[in-house]
Parts: sequence; C-alpha cells; structure tokens
Amino acid sequence: MAAPPDTPTRVDDAALIARSRHRPDLFAMLYDRYFVEIHRYAAGRLGSQIADDVAAETFLVAFRRRETFDPARGTVRPWLYGIATNLVAQHRRNETRRLEAFQRAPVDGEADEGYEERVATRLAAAGVRGPLASALSGLSDGDRDVLLLVALADLSYEEVSQILHIPFGTVGSRLNRVRRKLRAALGGVNPMIGGSDG
Repeated sequence: MAAPPDTPTRVDDAALIARSRHRPDLFAMLYDRYFVEIHRYAAGRLGSQIADDVAAETFLVAFRRRETFDPARGTVRPWLYGIATNLVAQHRRNETRRLEAFQRAPVDGEADEGYEERVATRLAAAGVRGPLASALSGLSDGDRDVLLLVALADLSYEEVSQILHIPFGTVGSRLNRVRRKLRAALGGVNPMIGGSDG
C-alpha cells in the first residue's frame, strides 16, 4: 500500500530522514507512516507474533542507519522493505540453525544410560532426527508455526488460533496436514507425542 501523496503540509520522507539527523524525534513520523505496512509484510512472511519484533527492529535499524540513507539510490519506503526482508532472512537462518542443532542434540536421559544403551538410543534418534528436521524445513511457514506452537509450546488450538489470527478450524486442518506429512517422512511414526488437541 503506497503512502498518501505529498501535500503542502506533508514532509517528504527523504527530507524527514535528513532532518532527523539533527532532530531524532522527527523519525517517529516515518514510523507512523510505514509501521503498519511493514508489520503486515513481516506477518505475511513469519506470522503475526514474530512480525511485532521484526517490524520494530526494522525501524530501529533504519533509525541507526539514517545517516547512510542515500535518496539517489531510491526512496525511503523500499529502503525500509529491504531492511525488513534482511531481518526476515536472518530469522529464517536462525530457525534453520535451531533445526540443525535439534538434529544433533542428545536424547533426554541419555546421560543416565550405560554405553550400550546410549549407542542404541543415539542410533534410533539419529534415524528419526534427520528425516524430522528435513521434513520440518520443508513445511510452509504457516504449517510449521502451527506445529511448533502445539508441539513445543503445548498450546491449545484456540490459543494458536489467537496467536496466528487464523480460524480455529484452520489450526486443526493445518495440524492434520502436517501430521500426515511428518508421519510419511518418518516411515509411519507418529510425529506428535503429547500436545493439546484443543
């Protein structure tokens, strides 16, 4: 959604950035103009809850880098979207690293077992972790969010519905679809142990 056209009382975005170098409080006008659409973009990429942080971080980065903004290279709006896109990519890289760490992590209770039991447990876990991490990486953002909110945070369908701003029924249908995909990836093993069904 484009910003409203300039009017005699509306200060140009680039001029606001230039003036905010000496009057930092003026940067708040850019925040007011573009926060909602940057938030909407981040929510579309990562989900509503994470979008709050990404949108706020976008403006923090922009504020810190306002000295380097060059209007000859483009306008403020695409500059903000570029910052937001970089933050989305960073978030996804962090999530990928967490999935890889999950794949390598020791199984709970492994330290209490004898050597032979640890080897057997590790082999069994390695057989599931690789395909599980791979299957999780292949899920859409929305499907992964639903699964992880139920499986990791042990939230009810209603809570997930509220967090992601999706209908209650959509939570159930996404989770059923994810379960089928993960069960297939794990050779028929049930991917959901525990978790609330609503």
